[in-house]
Amino acid sequence: MNRRHFIAASGAAAAGTVFAADKEKGKEQETHIIPNGVPLTQEPLAYEYAALEPHIDAKTMEIHYSRHHVAYLTNLTKALDEAKLKVANAISLIQDINGLPDSLQTVVRNNGGGHVNHTLFWRWLRPEGKGVKEPGGKLAEAIQSDLGGLDNLKKAMNEAAMKRFGSGWAWLIYGPDKKLMVTSTANQDNPMMKGIVPDAEVGRPLFGVDVWEHAYYLKYLNKRQDYLTAWWNVVNWERAERNYALVTSA
Repeated sequence: MNRRHFIAASGAAAAGTVFAADKEKGKEQETHIIPNGVPLTQEPLAYEYAALEPHIDAKTMEIHYSRHHVAYLTNLTKALDEAKLKVANAISLIQDINGLPDSLQTVVRNNGGGHVNHTLFWRWLRPEGKGVKEPGGKLAEAIQSDLGGLDNLKKAMNEAAMKRFGSGWAWLIYGPDKKLMVTSTANQDNPMMKGIVPDAEVGRPLFGVDVWEHAYYLKYLNKRQDYLTAWWNVVNWERAERNYALVTSA
């Protein structure tokens, strides 16, 4: 991909819904700015730092969102500015890393991946009791047919997350065979990174869990399993259902 084609592609809409938070009214609002996209800005959280307690503590959320995520976005923006590349959608940026100039590939993989992964992660969380406790509709049907049910999904994702040595993520994705599958990636890699993840595991993530230590260590120390058990209490299943409807209708 040459520079001109890259700039054109990166400005195109690729996928999702951008969230804005109306914290005074406490309402989650959807703003269709880039369909299925991630802007080159940090979206406001749709909930307060303490809203996910006791499962994810406020201090962890504050540090995770305002320091770690900000660092990824800052590094990514700086690299793009220096390369004089204008990008509207960070998802389109990470989808073809191997098509980028060599000087940008590593920084986009690490920091572009970090920005995309965290933007999506915040969308995939919701305070306990603010939404449904388990998936419904066509997503529930797919989980049953493709993975053997919700309990099997939880088991598979927990196992993938526990087996991820060091830092990384576990994902539920809509895979290349148009079925749901559980995968895991290292560091800030994402299942949408063609040429980075194995071809059989390239897909659209419906949701995922961050297993970098900064996501859980203040509360859970080295007990990653306890964090994973707690995390299921704040999964935004309604968002996952909408994600599934988006990817299956594309």
